[in-house]
Amino acid sequence: MRILAIVGSLREGSLNRQLAEAAGKELSAIDPQAEFAILDWADVPLFSQDIEVPAPEPVSRVRREVLGADGIWVFTPEYNHFFPGTLKNLLDWLSRPVGAGQGQVLDGKPLAVSGVSAGGTGTACAQDHLVTLVSFLNMRVMNKPRLTIPHGFDKVVDGRLELGDSLPYLRRQAEAFLEFVR
Repeated sequence: MRILAIVGSLREGSLNRQLAEAAGKELSAIDPQAEFAILDWADVPLFSQDIEVPAPEPVSRVRREVLGADGIWVFTPEYNHFFPGTLKNLLDWLSRPVGAGQGQVLDGKPLAVSGVSAGGTGTACAQDHLVTLVSFLNMRVMNKPRLTIPHGFDKVVDGRLELGDSLPYLRRQAEAFLEFVR
């Protein structure tokens, strides 16, 4: 089984990237056969129909990665009660048909959503907006359990996210997602 993580923040040391890395460790501990990778998508250009066909190489690459995944796990921050515009741009590219006779690569893919943010609501609003979009794109959303971690910067020790009491919730979500994908 191959799980592909999409981190909604492009910042190298982002808390959501660290959360994704922790999720990868949890998945490996639960099922050593499961593969986990974080999608590299920082070079995907802004969507424009002027450059849609043929797709730029970074877009073709991320489409292949998504197509080869058994499940997608999105880790999103929350900016102004929404997920980042850069993540929306990526999803716009992924929602477009690959070519003649081929649909979009997200169709039917199982999806889990998690996130950590500085605010008090975690990423609950961003996750709800994201689920609205991916449901329209016909992804299979695992609605429960979701993970929202509020006050993320309070969980940082020496520059690293320390999950502490959130770790059991991440583990529970990882177990549920593996079962959901199966």
